[in-house]
Amino acid sequence: MLRSWWAHQPDRPHTEHPAVAAELFRDLAAGGRLAAPLPGHGRTQERFDLLSAIGELDLTLARLAEAHLDAIAILAELGVESAAAGALWGVWAAEPPTARVDATQRADGGWRLTGRKAWCSGAGICTNALLTAHAPDGNRLFAVDLTSERVQPAEATWQALALTGCDTRTVNFDDAAAIAVGGPAAYLERPGFWHGAAGVAAVWYGGAVAVARALLAAAGRRTPDDLGLAHLGAIDVALAAAAASLRSAATAFDSDPGDRGGRAAVIAREARGVVEATATEVVERVGRALGATPLATDHAHARRVADLALYVRQSHAERDLADLGRRLLDAGDRW
Repeated sequence: MLRSWWAHQPDRPHTEHPAVAAELFRDLAAGGRLAAPLPGHGRTQERFDLLSAIGELDLTLARLAEAHLDAIAILAELGVESAAAGALWGVWAAEPPTARVDATQRADGGWRLTGRKAWCSGAGICTNALLTAHAPDGNRLFAVDLTSERVQPAEATWQALALTGCDTRTVNFDDAAAIAVGGPAAYLERPGFWHGAAGVAAVWYGGAVAVARALLAAAGRRTPDDLGLAHLGAIDVALAAAAASLRSAATAFDSDPGDRGGRAAVIAREARGVVEATATEVVERVGRALGATPLATDHAHARRVADLALYVRQSHAERDLADLGRRLLDAGDRW
């Protein structure tokens, strides 16, 4: 269904423009193509398959769709009804030292947000967002209607050539009304945080498959030499390992949705690490096998490579690996 829909979109090569990405994102959601099982409910692999499929089509759309699906899952997990049909959600949880949003509770029980939130993908595209903010009792998650005049995206400062259509900007909140979603620290402490983290890796996997297909297509036009065949074989091995890691994570989440065993973080970190390494290897090997020509002459391929390289940097690289190592030692895991 996704492939057929994508094939009929005349502007699909131009999702680097936020207006085009927004139109396609709305159409993708409105057509029911973003209907996905909630993670940890027995069909997590289906959810990962959908995320991978969108990532394979277009990483800009996938970045928007992944956040939207994550928001729906967060709201369900924390017992809050999502907005009316047609809402497009973002999840804004970055907490850099240069931007901060403070939450205050009024006498009537309502919450208000004031400050600046950085790294907001879909700033001018989404209709609603979940965002973290600093409340008197700790860091909390809030739902906000982005159509409010008290919520204003700042001027675009995105300098990267990749993922430009995601419209990632700083957003200003001026005493904006908000709804608290869960209690203090609920966003990070829920098991679903790790389900969502692995979902991001499913998108990376789809992007890696799409990049790898450039080498497969070239091999179909001209039989590669032994070096090209070696790159092709190594890419297949890497993709197989990434797919297996995602399947294993999906099975584990479904078997222990409440994370009673305390393994969700390790499982998600492992899956993300495997898929990140795979994506990095695929980009490197395809580039070495095909040379500069497709990067210089094939717009779609060049964009895909750039988007994937930037997207996987949502990982914190060695810091994430260090966190995984610490968790393994704390749990006494030694393979």
